Amino acid sequence: MTVWANRSHEERALLNPSFCATLLWHAARGHVAEGNVALSFEESFLVLPFILHRGTRETLPRSGRTSLAAWLEEYPLARVRVASRARFLVPFTKEALTFGGAHGLIRLDSGRLHADPDWQRVVNRVIKMSSDEVKNSVSRAAFIGQWFARAGNAATVLALIGVRP
Repeated sequence: MTVWANRSHEERALLNPSFCATLLWHAARGHVAEGNVALSFEESFLVLPFILHRGTRETLPRSGRTSLAAWLEEYPLARVRVASRARFLVPFTKEALTFGGAHGLIRLDSGRLHADPDWQRVVNRVIKMSSDEVKNSVSRAAFIGQWFARAGNAATVLALIGVRP
């Protein structure tokens, strides 16, 4: 992983650990809201590959009526691309988990990612001042959390996407 000072402007902006931790926070919140269980540690590594790539993010369904399995059947290349991006983004996901954990935004407990609800007001204030693309990204991250919860357990989600922990 490149030292922060040596990262390109685009890498610092798009793969900023604070931004990525916020995406994970939204996905964790979405997962709990839908499935009443926290997002698994393994699934957290799939959030950034879905959200950071605009093309993938924009093809996500608008509602949860389309299942993950049905979407993957409609977009077969997405499975390959998400799996490939997941491998590439592992260090950035780990960095976001570390950053979010160090600042109390998220916490890992029993292999599950928990979003601290005390951050809701701060996160909402920051998102309100952000660009439409950032707003869309956090909204889609929450959707991913809900979508994964509807798809089944972590093993099912990972198998559907074709990745292994």
